[in-house]
Amino acid sequence: MTQPTDKPKTVKLVENDTKLAAKQNKTFPPQPQLTRPSAKSQLTTANTPLTKPRKINRSSKNKTIRKTKEKKRKKDNKTQKPSKRKKEVTTSAYFPYFTDNYCPPECACYGRVVQCSDKGMDKVPYGIPYNARYVLLMNNHINSIQLDLLNEYVSMEFLVLSNNLLTDGAIEGAFEGVPALKRLYLDRNLLESVPTDLPFSLEELRLDNNQLGVMSEAAWARCPGLLVLSLSNNSLGNGSESLPNTVLSPLCNLRTLNLDYNQLTSVPLGLPLSIKELYLKGNLIEQFPFSSLKNLEHLGLARNKIFKVAIGAFRTLPVLHQLDLCHNTLRQMPRQLPQGLHSVALTHNKIQSVPRDAFCWGNRSLSLSGLVRVQLEHNLIDMGKLDAQAFRCLRGFQVVHFY
Repeated sequence: MTQPTDKPKTVKLVENDTKLAAKQNKTFPPQPQLTRPSAKSQLTTANTPLTKPRKINRSSKNKTIRKTKEKKRKKDNKTQKPSKRKKEVTTSAYFPYFTDNYCPPECACYGRVVQCSDKGMDKVPYGIPYNARYVLLMNNHINSIQLDLLNEYVSMEFLVLSNNLLTDGAIEGAFEGVPALKRLYLDRNLLESVPTDLPFSLEELRLDNNQLGVMSEAAWARCPGLLVLSLSNNSLGNGSESLPNTVLSPLCNLRTLNLDYNQLTSVPLGLPLSIKELYLKGNLIEQFPFSSLKNLEHLGLARNKIFKVAIGAFRTLPVLHQLDLCHNTLRQMPRQLPQGLHSVALTHNKIQSVPRDAFCWGNRSLSLSGLVRVQLEHNLIDMGKLDAQAFRCLRGFQVVHFY
C-alpha cells in the first residue's frame, strides 16, 4: 500500500490580510508567497558563504603611504637648518671617508699604518683615516699638498714623502697644523729652501737630495726639539746666505747633523753644543778649526781635500770615539789624536810614514791611547822602513790594517 507523500504546504496569508484590510478599509500590496526550502537548497545555502570577501588592493595602499611619507620628509628638510643637514650628510653611514676602518682604494692599511707608496699618484689621496699614525707616500709623482689637508691628523707621527715632485710653494703651510708629527721625510724632491712652517713637535727631518742653497734661522725657530737633521746632497756652502755661522744655533737639542756631499770649504762654526754625530763627507774642506763640541762622538770627514792635520786639532773634542779621514790627501799621520778615540780610518790617502809618537797623547811620550782599531789601507807606507816604536802608545789588543 502506497503512502501519500508530504507536499510542501503553502501558507495562505493573503486572504486573511485582505479580509482584515476590507474591514478596516485599508489596501495592502500583494504579498509574495513563502515556501519552505527543499533539503537540497538548504545544503547548497549552508556551504555557500553569504557574501564574497572584498579584495584589498595593497599595492595602491602602499603607494599612498609612501607618497605621504615623501611629502612629510620634503617638508621637514625645508624647515631644517643648513648646519644640521650638513652634519647628517657627513656621518659615517653616508660618508665613509676618514673613519677608522676606511682605507683609500689606492692604498693598503695595516692597523694605523697607511701604505700608499709606488702608486703613481700625483696628489695625497683623499680619505686617509684620521687616526693614522704612519703615512707612507714615497716614490710617487706628488707635486702639491692640498691646503689644510693634514690639519685634522692629530695622531700622525711619521710622514714619508720621499722621491716626489714637491717644490717650495707646493708644501707651504702644509705641516704647521699637524700637532703630533715627529718624523718628516722630504728627501729626493725639488725643494730649494728649508720650509719655515715646520711643526713644533718635529724630532727628525730629512731633506737629502734636494736643491737647497739657502738656509735661515727662521726655519729652525719653530722646532727647537729637533734631534736629527739630514741635509746631504744639496748645494749648501759657506757663506752669509747659504750657510751663515750660528744658523743652526736655535737647535739646542740636535744630536745628529748630516751635511755630506755639499759645497762646504770649512767646518761650519757655531754648531749646537749638543751634537754627538757630525757627517761632512764629500765636501771641499781643506782644514777644520773646530769650536768646542764637548759632546761630539762621531766625526766623518771622508772624501774632502784635507792634506794636513795640525797638532792638537782635536783637543776641543774630548769624547770623540770615531774619526773618518778616508779618501783625502794626507801625507803625514795625524798626531795627538784624542785620548778617548776608539777607531780611526785613514785609508786611501798618501801617508808615507808613521812617526813614533803618532798615537801618544799630549807631550807625554808614554801616555797610552784608547785606540782599538786603526785603518791604513791604500797608502804609501813602506813597511820596511816602519819605525818599530810607532805603535808603542797603543795599549791592550788593537787591530792595525795596512792592506
